[in-house]
Amino acid sequence: MQRSMAKQATQRGFTLIEIIAVLVLLAFILMILAPNIFNQMKKGQQKAVKIQIEAVKNALNAYYLDNATFPTTEQGLRALLEKPSIPPVPENWDGPYLEDKKVPVDPWNTQLRYQVPGVHNPDKYDLYSLGPDKAEGGADVNADIGNW
Repeated sequence: MQRSMAKQATQRGFTLIEIIAVLVLLAFILMILAPNIFNQMKKGQQKAVKIQIEAVKNALNAYYLDNATFPTTEQGLRALLEKPSIPPVPENWDGPYLEDKKVPVDPWNTQLRYQVPGVHNPDKYDLYSLGPDKAEGGADVNADIGNW
């Protein structure tokens, strides 16, 4: 009998107050860390888009070297994967120009935008992502991310 009482005394659990104190402490730590974590995620997504844009720019430059022109807006970035059938049909097309054999999408799962001539680059083209807000333009952090 003494043995079972001693066993009960050593198997004491946490009190409700101790559990609440730990949960409050964890919530406080998360409140401090969460904004930093989300900011780092946003920065990572923006860097990823810039890298994707740079890769597509390299493919567009290779296309230009072969054909002395960039694909038209109508031909789009698909011209980097398949020889365009829409005029002007490039005579020296030597693609595919993208390694993954697909047009990349941004971290927000949206196709990159391509326009010739560009609004920001009237002598060449605009290549951009709509950003996390998935809307044209904007002056805040959610603005378009492009080659300008």
